Amino acid sequence: MLTVEDVDLTPNPHALKFILNEKLLNIERRHFGNNDEASGDPLALGIFKIPGVVSIFYTDKFITIEKTKETNWGQIQKPLINFLKAFDKNSIPAEEDVKPLGENESELLKQINDILDNRVRPALAGDGGGLEVLGLEGYKVMIKYQGACGSCPSSINGTLRAIEGLLRRDINPAIEVVAA
Repeated sequence: MLTVEDVDLTPNPHALKFILNEKLLNIERRHFGNNDEASGDPLALGIFKIPGVVSIFYTDKFITIEKTKETNWGQIQKPLINFLKAFDKNSIPAEEDVKPLGENESELLKQINDILDNRVRPALAGDGGGLEVLGLEGYKVMIKYQGACGSCPSSINGTLRAIEGLLRRDINPAIEVVAA
């Protein structure tokens, strides 16, 4: 039975990180910005049925939920806890096998992802969020924030600049990082 062990605040005032007693995923990070995106994922679809939920991010042993400004957390927490207690974790879609990097993936993109995996993503996960690299055009890296980071003002400005600075210092001074 899934239960919430703890709740952490995030830098985003409209997002909370719910820490669970069991792992949901081993490798993947899943982010859903609306009910349509959650199609085929019973966990996310069930959480979207709770009024006031606007986005869901889950990985490992936590779920980050973002709510509307008008909704208070009391309207979400109890229904979430009840839903998780009744939810069958085995109905979560299987994770996709991690594909080895193909010959087409550039060495630059491999270096970027290594740094993000080791130094950035763990910190973002600690705040209930994550990021996905959407692409690379020359030295321009397009990223998409996930979870609590998705609409948090500090991720759009401060974190984006910090990631860019890290990649410029450790890989190439010409790198530009943009939120997609």
